[in-house]
Amino acid sequence: MQDLLKDIPVKPIKRESWLNLGRIVQALELVQDLIVISLCIGLFSFMVLQIKTMYLSLIPPIHFHVVMADILSLLILVELFRLLIIYLQEQRVSIGVAVEVSIVSVLREMIVNGVLETTFIQVLAVCAFLLVLGILLIIRVWLPPTFERIDPEQEVSKRYKKHLAQ
Repeated sequence: MQDLLKDIPVKPIKRESWLNLGRIVQALELVQDLIVISLCIGLFSFMVLQIKTMYLSLIPPIHFHVVMADILSLLILVELFRLLIIYLQEQRVSIGVAVEVSIVSVLREMIVNGVLETTFIQVLAVCAFLLVLGILLIIRVWLPPTFERIDPEQEVSKRYKKHLAQ
């Protein structure tokens, strides 16, 4: 009798759960992607309106500060759009692009407000902030890519499970 039971393949019992976490995660990711797509459409529409405003500001008399502010605002919007596109493609936020957007935003504010009208302490704070962002950009180049088909959390989880099995 035991010899007969030995030859029968044993299928592992798969417990069915009423809560399918895989489907829930997929649904939430889909909703999140739809939100990002709607943000992309809204941002693109806003960029078109910003271009219209920029061309209208070129009608004489031309105010240099207004034209520069419009151009820099448009560059910030383009970078934000690029950030959203990278998120849709790679499911991650690009640190480099986010830092670049921050740098352009700070420089835009300094140009629009005027360096001569800004207090000395604010100029020092902006310089320190830009220095930190620049260092972050330099450090980012040396960091190994973590999102090229490697999920760090999954690797750590595998090591932990292997350690528990031993």
